[in-house]
Amino acid sequence: MAGNREERRGARKQRLVEAAMELFARDGFNETSVDDIVAAARTSKSAFYEFWTSKEDCVRDLLEEQGGGLIAEVFEFSAEGADHRARLRRGIAHFVRYCMARAQLARLLLVESVGVNLAVEEARHRVLGRFAHIVEAEVRAHGAADPFYRDIDPEVFGRAVVGAVYEATSHFLVDPDVDLEALIRGLCAIFAPET
Repeated sequence: MAGNREERRGARKQRLVEAAMELFARDGFNETSVDDIVAAARTSKSAFYEFWTSKEDCVRDLLEEQGGGLIAEVFEFSAEGADHRARLRRGIAHFVRYCMARAQLARLLLVESVGVNLAVEEARHRVLGRFAHIVEAEVRAHGAADPFYRDIDPEVFGRAVVGAVYEATSHFLVDPDVDLEALIRGLCAIFAPET
């Protein structure tokens, strides 16, 4: 019986997560209310408050769980590159493609969560910081032997890559006519050019 209760609880949370992601992406964070989320999830306000204390807490949790999943995938995908430049190119490409395939998450991470409150900003920065650390680690480990990266501060470079990828992907989200592959090629040519 306890298993069934936990399954129902998990299913309730999943419905709320899906509803919140859809509404935040479609209508915006500020225009979405807890009432909207519970109506779309076909559940009660008490179910919402079983998991989160506020709409802000909900978006923070979504960023940490869903955004953390994105960065884990970027890391896993990039690790298959033959060398540091290939790993950087694979990471950039996977981040951009992932955001295209999961536009709701991308819109939440890159657009709707900006400036919500301090806790949400910290969560957003942690997620994007993990991406920056992946880049930084590659440059730190291999930059001395590569003339392109030799005189670059790895930490600054990691943040610059994430900032540029973040901005370019945000642009893609609001301009669906952007050529995704050209965007990826352009970012890779700047930050991890072919040798």
